Amino acid sequence: MPSTAPIDPYSLALDELDVSNPRLFQTDEIGPYFARLRHEAPVHWCARSAYGPFWSLTKFADIQTVNANDKFFACSYELGGHVLGYEKMFRQNGVDARMFQSTDAPIHTAQRKAIAPIVARANVREMEDLMRQRCGEILDALPEGETFNWVERVSIEFTTQVLAMLFDFPWAQRQLLTRWSDVAVTEPGFGIVATWEERRAELENCFRVFAELWQERLTRPAASDLLSLMVHAEGTKNLRPEEFLGNLINLIVGGNDTTRNSLTGGALALHRYPEQYAKLRANPRLVESMVPEIIRWQTPISHMARTALEDFRLGEATIHAGDRVALWYLSGNRDADDIDSPEEFIIDRAQPRRHLSFGFGAHHCVGYRLAELQLQVAWEEILKRFRHLEVVGEPQRVCSNIIHGYTALPVRVQRW
Repeated sequence: MPSTAPIDPYSLALDELDVSNPRLFQTDEIGPYFARLRHEAPVHWCARSAYGPFWSLTKFADIQTVNANDKFFACSYELGGHVLGYEKMFRQNGVDARMFQSTDAPIHTAQRKAIAPIVARANVREMEDLMRQRCGEILDALPEGETFNWVERVSIEFTTQVLAMLFDFPWAQRQLLTRWSDVAVTEPGFGIVATWEERRAELENCFRVFAELWQERLTRPAASDLLSLMVHAEGTKNLRPEEFLGNLINLIVGGNDTTRNSLTGGALALHRYPEQYAKLRANPRLVESMVPEIIRWQTPISHMARTALEDFRLGEATIHAGDRVALWYLSGNRDADDIDSPEEFIIDRAQPRRHLSFGFGAHHCVGYRLAELQLQVAWEEILKRFRHLEVVGEPQRVCSNIIHGYTALPVRVQRW
């Protein structure tokens, strides 16, 4: 029987390291690989991978540099898109989905402008009361003293409900949003879908459902939900079918997978750092600084990608025009040159928002305020209800190099 023991990344030649392998994220073995690259080859060329050749950037400052240089690095789907494997997942195998995240100015600017109002500070705060009510109902229904899956009962349910509110999506069908989010970011064989045909059929169903809702919103006056904003905004009202599907996937994944995995990551972090949990219980107001620390520590999006438009010198390497570049946010958020004690979870950091999890520059996450508010509301409501949240088993992780997340986290709760 072949050994399943982890491979020591330091036993491999440097040019053999491929940090894009999704299994390394599922087994939580990726950390030492990134650590080696940060120290020995922060701008690293991987000649052979399932996604073709690419450069890996693993240092905080280098990732910021590329994110800030739109003149030299593009997100365009025509050049490869904003993640490794974009062509295979969103332009081949029967799916054509052109996300605004995989465009550059001026298209990106116009489509981002159409979506921005609903996630602006004022609108997000208007949703807080309903969000808090929904979260409270979910938490009140949890069994006390019994083991349950935090991912399913809390993280997925809460973020799916918020996403349904944002889209004004049919409430009874809201679990479809979770399913479509999972399907959109996976390839066959990694536990969600078995074949490319199955994946295509599910995304086509997503398109059909939202196309019907689009037609319905056309008959209504402009409203504040995401779909109505897209229907009536100049930058999005005339989207082609492939752009419509791409933007839906972008918004569903951005509004669902990222926050739900941070909510689970926060529970796991407090379990692993009990002194921080004690500090939080003693001073619940620390939730405000804990939320960005959760987002940094978890880093729910492992990477984004760019394509070089011109030759660009970075450190001791020259990235050539046409080269693909992976920006490993998960590694940058563990860079000790820019973050003190980066492996540790510290809920009262002096600069908690110094992280890469939301990106940087023109493609900075448009919904970051909503993500932070969801986590703040959730932890405030958790602290009101539970004396203790206990993780009672190992987490099960998503097999993905895009979404850094979980499928299960067994917990028990004790109420006040």
